[in-house]
Amino acid sequence: MTQQLTFNLMPTRPVWTVSELTARIRDLLAKNFTDISVQGEISNCHEAQSGHIYFTLKDDRAQVRCVFFKQQRRGIKFRPEDGLQVTVRGSISVYEQRGEYQIYVENLEPVGRGALQLAFEQLKKRLEAEGLFDAARKKPLPLLPSRIGLITSPKGAAVRDVVRILRRRFQNVHLILYPVRVQGEGAAEEIVKALKFFNQKKLGDVLILARGGGSMEDLWAFNEELVARAIAASGISIISGVGHETDFTIADFVADVRASTPSAAAELVVQTRREFDKHIAELRETLAGLIRYRLLELSRRVHEFSARPGFRRPLDLLRQQRQRADEMTSRLALGLRARLDQSRKRFNAAHLRIVSFDFRVKIAAFRLRLEKRAAEFGVRMERLLRRKRDRLEKLFLQLQERSPLRVLERGYAIATDANGTVLRDAAQVGLGDSVALQLHRGRLMTEVKKRESS
Repeated sequence: MTQQLTFNLMPTRPVWTVSELTARIRDLLAKNFTDISVQGEISNCHEAQSGHIYFTLKDDRAQVRCVFFKQQRRGIKFRPEDGLQVTVRGSISVYEQRGEYQIYVENLEPVGRGALQLAFEQLKKRLEAEGLFDAARKKPLPLLPSRIGLITSPKGAAVRDVVRILRRRFQNVHLILYPVRVQGEGAAEEIVKALKFFNQKKLGDVLILARGGGSMEDLWAFNEELVARAIAASGISIISGVGHETDFTIADFVADVRASTPSAAAELVVQTRREFDKHIAELRETLAGLIRYRLLELSRRVHEFSARPGFRRPLDLLRQQRQRADEMTSRLALGLRARLDQSRKRFNAAHLRIVSFDFRVKIAAFRLRLEKRAAEFGVRMERLLRRKRDRLEKLFLQLQERSPLRVLERGYAIATDANGTVLRDAAQVGLGDSVALQLHRGRLMTEVKKRESS
């Protein structure tokens, strides 16, 4: 009894399900690790079709899974990739279906260098691998463009510098300004829209993409991938004049020509009047030198030809050629005259034959011949018919002489049975059979009453 009482007073241990235990651990982690920062190396990084990024954050002794949702990535310029040292900030929770704890990342920063610098290097490496920086695809600038497109902010110093330099170099140049924002949210989209506008309308011979200096954050619109691809797709040559001389953007690498500043871009796009005139003078001098050299060369060749034996006696050669031409002319005239005489003789002979040919005489002769032949043919046909007729009569007489009817005239008869078979033997019929007798005149039907064999 005492033992039983002691057993009932022992405390009972709770039994949890796996779901309850996992939920309890989740609540503890979510409560105590709401805003933490963890540093490590990214591995097994991959992006799902939904846009969420899954990776593992590790050091030399441990690792933890991380999830970077698409909504949190909007402010991140670089791309997470394997081998990258980063500091993640977020909260810890449990993925209950696998019973694993993981960090839900809210922010991501690279270790040792800025996020923008890393994003710049990643995009530069990727576009360079695609060939967007190759010199072979860059278009040359026109020598003297008549219309220049300028894409920049209308309120910045860049537009004033460009206009001032263009006016000083060529006052009659046509400048088309497309105002855009050059920094901040939406600036990259406006730049892309401006590039497409000039290409679709074909308004400019060359485009200047300009902006004054600033920090990397200020110049970031020119490091966006969509701007780089719009520059590469442009059919119009583009000069990139962004920032100061030491500033480099992705647009500088993709553009056909990179200028260190907006002012340098304006100087590159059009030469000064003095430089242009100087270039024309140089070309004129070069052309004149080539012409002089060509004349000297031709003069030398003329002197060489004049020294040859053939050119020492040009008058004799000319006289010989004239005499030869006269001989050829005489021979040609004689040949033509002989040919003409021959043709005339042939014509006269043909004319005489035609004149002597009388169609009426020929027709009369043909008619006489035809009548003669017809008479001869009639006589021959008459003789032939007479011979055929005599032969027919002779054969008819022979047939009559040999005909059995002549025998019947002498009193004989031809006996046949009922089937018309000629009877030659009495044994061919029996008593009572009908027998037909063919006489010279008429026919008798008899019945056999008696039969005697000879």
